[in-house]
Amino acid sequence: MPELQKEQQKTRKPLVDFDSWSKLARSDPEAFEARRAQVIEQMIQRMPADKRQRMRCLQWKIDQVRARASNPLSACIKLSDMMWDSLAGPGGLREVLDGLGQPTRTGSARARVLKLKRVP
Repeated sequence: MPELQKEQQKTRKPLVDFDSWSKLARSDPEAFEARRAQVIEQMIQRMPADKRQRMRCLQWKIDQVRARASNPLSACIKLSDMMWDSLAGPGGLREVLDGLGQPTRTGSARARVLKLKRVP
């Protein structure tokens, strides 16, 4: 992903050509959906192997929200809510970042301290 961002910064071209995608969606919705699925899969394949399954699950969830929404605006609002929840909701990024500087204590961990002999 970072290499894609660096490439985009060098060329100053957007990663997504909105006008061509918009035209495709209006003229051939099925081709648009097929292309969208292809590009998403390409992006997932560029991710580290240990993250791919999580990203596929997230994409499935996004696709389900879109399919169940009564219209595109409704889907957009629901997806926006999902993003805000992952940022500011319970267990979200904000909570994780806030807790980074905090000492964590779980239970009463004990360890036996060994006395080491000094070696000449």
